[in-house]
Amino acid sequence: MTPVPIAVSCGEPAGVGPEIIAGARAAIGGEVPFFVIGDPRHFAGLGMGLAELSDPSEAARVAPGTLPVLAHGFAGARVAGQPDPANAQGVIDVIARGVELVRSGAASALCTAPIHKKALKDGAGFAYPGHTEYLAALAGVERVVMMLACEGLRVVPVTIHIGLAEVPAALTPDLLADTIRITHGALIRDFGLSAPRLAVAGLNPHAGEGGTMGREEITVIAPVLEALRAEGLDITGPQSADTMFHAGARAGYDAAIAMYHDQALIPVKTVDFAGGVNVTLGLPFIRTSPDHGTAFDIAGQGRADATSMIAALRMAAAMGARRFGGAR
Repeated sequence: MTPVPIAVSCGEPAGVGPEIIAGARAAIGGEVPFFVIGDPRHFAGLGMGLAELSDPSEAARVAPGTLPVLAHGFAGARVAGQPDPANAQGVIDVIARGVELVRSGAASALCTAPIHKKALKDGAGFAYPGHTEYLAALAGVERVVMMLACEGLRVVPVTIHIGLAEVPAALTPDLLADTIRITHGALIRDFGLSAPRLAVAGLNPHAGEGGTMGREEITVIAPVLEALRAEGLDITGPQSADTMFHAGARAGYDAAIAMYHDQALIPVKTVDFAGGVNVTLGLPFIRTSPDHGTAFDIAGQGRADATSMIAALRMAAAMGARRFGGAR
């Protein structure tokens, strides 16, 4: 049976996306069949031949040393490190095209190269805080969860792309409960864990220390955890976040639930800066992404590290195998 390939959206052409996509293809060859959606011009000069596809099904037959490209024309050229506003709409449209392909079954998963939100807003009025929220809108899903994963650590932030001052008001019981339930379900379905163990961080220093450093742990977090434990979920917390991420603590849970963006991302990037993967849970399809940005400062200099893209592709393939049992 010919494997269903993974669709890779090209991301911001001026960033390191084209380089890490080509680097991943060079490193893993046909181990994980995939094709990239983008402008073939943006992948020229990367030391790899291109094979333009007329259909995604052709990707598995492309030689390992050649990059399969499903052509999607962009208005501008690629100038490394210098985003062109003319390309912003193309970046957005490629993501939407990738979603269409994976939802139709032409692709097994979507792996997204990094985008630059300001470039998309300036060039095309992009109205979403990030990739995650745009994918949720495309899928018609009210609530999704962003997981950051590497070897030995999975972390989920309850609130994502908002300012720190906005977090306490955004941290509602419904949001926390939904985040935990979505995470729990995904760990069973896509990560093969029959009884996931979850550790939940507090919002405040020392998890509020009995209310002396904040009361969200008492008024919001603890009641939600108590209700979820009554449903049968294996949950500990609220815990002090500063003691949750050393090696001994990590051995006691399968995923950590953090209250805000940096509380989640700092640990995972400290544990494995190059190999982290961003996974969107709660979508009707699989989506992974490298856990880094466009890196305009090194784009085009031959310094881009494809490790995270390779990890994202391998994780998408593993999730697909668990979810679909090798068939679509």
